[in-house]
Amino acid sequence: MKQRAAGRALTGAGLLGVAVVLAALNLRPAVTSVGSVLDEVRNSLGASSTWSGALTTVPGLCFAVAGSTAPWIARRIGVATTVTVSLALLTGGLLVRVLDGPFVVLGGTLVTTAGIALANVLIPVVVKDAFATRIGLMSGFYTGALQTGGALGSAVTPPVDLALGGWRQGLAGWAVLSGVALLLWLVAARTKPALAVSAGRPHSGGRSLLGNRLAWTVTLFFGLQACLAYIVMGWLPEVFVEAGVSRGGAGLLVGLISLLGLPVSLFLVPLAARSRGQSWWVAALGVFGLVGTAGAMVAPGAQPLLWSICLGIGMSVFSLAITIITLRARTGEETARLSAMAQGFGYLLAALGPFLFGLLREETGGWTVPFAMLLAVCAGQTFFGFLAGRPRFV
Repeated sequence: MKQRAAGRALTGAGLLGVAVVLAALNLRPAVTSVGSVLDEVRNSLGASSTWSGALTTVPGLCFAVAGSTAPWIARRIGVATTVTVSLALLTGGLLVRVLDGPFVVLGGTLVTTAGIALANVLIPVVVKDAFATRIGLMSGFYTGALQTGGALGSAVTPPVDLALGGWRQGLAGWAVLSGVALLLWLVAARTKPALAVSAGRPHSGGRSLLGNRLAWTVTLFFGLQACLAYIVMGWLPEVFVEAGVSRGGAGLLVGLISLLGLPVSLFLVPLAARSRGQSWWVAALGVFGLVGTAGAMVAPGAQPLLWSICLGIGMSVFSLAITIITLRARTGEETARLSAMAQGFGYLLAALGPFLFGLLREETGGWTVPFAMLLAVCAGQTFFGFLAGRPRFV
């Protein structure tokens, strides 16, 4: 009898792990797929550049606003149910946004990214509660799946668009993958009934983290690393093209930056999570980011591949940022609140990055001042990440 119970528990844990990874795989393509066909979408709908700007701004703002509600919702209906709702919103939004014109696309994107925002906050809670002895391993798989999904969204959507005859089919196709993730989650969550109430019972009197210095340190670390990523993904292709790299080559280099996060997530995060602190891991990745940023500022056309590799390794600190959120909290409830705070305020900070970078570019007519700002962001990320990596709890 005990052996059968142990077997069911092991199977349940394994199935839940697969569900977590598959859910994570769906949390970026909804955003990155749009960017890869944005010009076609805009021309097809007769939309303006202002509309395009709004479409690309919605995800970051929604991550901040909707993500902040995740702990409140989870306290009332449970983590498992809230993740189910998030995947349902994601799947429904992906289908709705291709049905009509510009406002429907915006509305569907809003629904989609609201679902992503909830899952962004609560999947780390699932990792904390359901895989307490394997946080590093599961965090590595989770963040690796996030980065893989982001890269696939950009790379796969254009050929699917071409094969199926239009951007609507290319974007709607991602609803199939999210639908599968939803069905698997419904099955897997039943094997972990504790998830239905996790983060739902006030262990600490529901105390706010807004006055907690460590929580703000983690938030600044998360926000600055996200700001760096938003700027690099949004502006680096133009920097490389202006330096003489072909448009296709610049796209491949940015894709490489995203893909480099996968091996780092799978191999480095489990090692870092087993360490007493993660400060020196953050510092090591920060050095790569600083070298890549400085190289792209001084001589972008000289060694674009080298700068991209350095930036890719440096931006892999995202995996550590997610892991540190789970490691700096004692309980699932605290993890949910810290995750909501770090991602809510963090994504608001990140959303300002590309705008300020572009404003500095327009005002100065060159890349030196914008890149000086980017160097400051990278240095700040490393500084606050080093502090956040010290073994303490909020």
